[in-house]
Amino acid sequence: MHDDLIARAQAWLAEDPDPETRDELAKLIDAADVEELAARFSGTLQFGTAGLRGELGAGPMRMNRTVVIRAAAGLAAYLKKQGHQDGLVVIGYDARHKSEDFARDTAAVMTGAGLRAAVLPRPLPTPVLAYAIRHLGAVAGVEVTASHNPPRDNGYKVYLGDGSQIVPPADIDIAQEIAAVPSLTVVPRPTEGWETLDDSVLDAYLARTDAVLSPGSPRTARTVYTAMHGVGKDVLLAAFERAGFPAPALVAEQAEPDPDFPTVAFPNPEEPGAMDLAFAKARETAPDLVIANDPDADRCAVAVRDGDDGDGKDEWRMLRGDEVGALLAAHLVSRGARGTFAESIVSSSLLGRIAEKAGLPYEETLTGFKWIARVDGLRYGYEEALGYCVDPDGVRDKDGITAALLITELASVLKAEGRTLLDLLDDLAVTHGLHATDQLSVRVQDLAVIADAMGRLREQPPTELAGLAITRAEDLTQGTDTLPPTDGLRYTLEGARVIVRPSGTEPKLKCYLEVVVPVAAHADLPAARTEAAELLAAIKRDLSAAAGI
Repeated sequence: MHDDLIARAQAWLAEDPDPETRDELAKLIDAADVEELAARFSGTLQFGTAGLRGELGAGPMRMNRTVVIRAAAGLAAYLKKQGHQDGLVVIGYDARHKSEDFARDTAAVMTGAGLRAAVLPRPLPTPVLAYAIRHLGAVAGVEVTASHNPPRDNGYKVYLGDGSQIVPPADIDIAQEIAAVPSLTVVPRPTEGWETLDDSVLDAYLARTDAVLSPGSPRTARTVYTAMHGVGKDVLLAAFERAGFPAPALVAEQAEPDPDFPTVAFPNPEEPGAMDLAFAKARETAPDLVIANDPDADRCAVAVRDGDDGDGKDEWRMLRGDEVGALLAAHLVSRGARGTFAESIVSSSLLGRIAEKAGLPYEETLTGFKWIARVDGLRYGYEEALGYCVDPDGVRDKDGITAALLITELASVLKAEGRTLLDLLDDLAVTHGLHATDQLSVRVQDLAVIADAMGRLREQPPTELAGLAITRAEDLTQGTDTLPPTDGLRYTLEGARVIVRPSGTEPKLKCYLEVVVPVAAHADLPAARTEAAELLAAIKRDLSAAAGI
């Protein structure tokens, strides 16, 4: 076993085109570090509907140039089998370690395979790449990004020519083509022949961002903005300037791209502490709202002033993705939007109530924008993990730039009425019931913990949570009338809903909870909030016990 492992590592080393990972692997071989080598050679990073994502380093279980070149070769072979012999593949990348190298390798492989390749001019937001695919008539797109993962990770996201991310069976077909690449020596990689795009694609994207706003709407809301060390700042500032909003006050420490993300534990606005610097800036500048993008700027987080701390300092709180999702929906309805409103099954059922009252079609999909983007007649789609699609004709994916524009327009409209985003959330609760959501999320070192928890819930399903009877339990691996199969469990309770699923992009078990408390009048809201919070806490506690986590 030991000799076999060393032999496989040496074979990998002989092919590796990257001096950094070659050096790293050579040291592990010289030290005969069997444990570390075993971790890196225990299999291969699996290409799935999220593409590839993993820790940077040498070996088939890590993200590196060898893995990316193989992935690109598999994608090229797949595209040619689909009849796209000389189709255009457009490639974007973020500012993470190795992103530019992976983008260049992809362009070289596509060119060598006889396809045409075009690379965005510099690190840019993922939605610009999603836009570019349709704008340029590409047959596919690749974005090199690990979104909001830790600094040591990178990833590889694949879109098809409709501008949305791959779904089965394309992922399986591409994975088979990747597995069929015998060695890097058979993959032609010319040193030139692809196009590096100029700013015309970005300019066209920015010109479209205006279309998400109502002509002549108020543009007065003042914002604090953090790019979370990612690539969003320049594009967001340009979009805000075009729209005529006041220039956002920047969180300077997080404004420029930095692949080490030095001020945050995780570069995700949802993680504890990630927004602390933004809130400090808000207390200094007293804006109407705080906006954050994640590092590749496809997500948008929003925070609002929520009372003070007793010493006269404003308290700020993050709105949940479900709250922003409902606010944007209400804003679009008030502007007369037509078309289908869609969300994933883990998002709040409030969107369905808003759509129903407005007489609009509504659809639920599996988790992920790859599903939401495929809804027929989509006008607006969102997911609770801070993803919003407000211009599906331009970007068939979540877009943190256009979402930021739209929520700032809504804040401006409300400001003109002497109201806030929280006032509108109160109105929605009185109209539709208070929809309170929460998440029980467990990050694991060992993926077996997740499998065990799912197995336990399947073998011994709970019959009640927080004293509420479970009226319906669904194992989503079977699929439903409206959903394809997925690894998940859904429990419907009297006035509540729970979904349990493994994360598709991180080593996490995620449980999504929602309770709905009827509200007769605004005066009843505080009591309803207390009741909802107690119910959510009790469901969390009982679910933890049932899953053994």
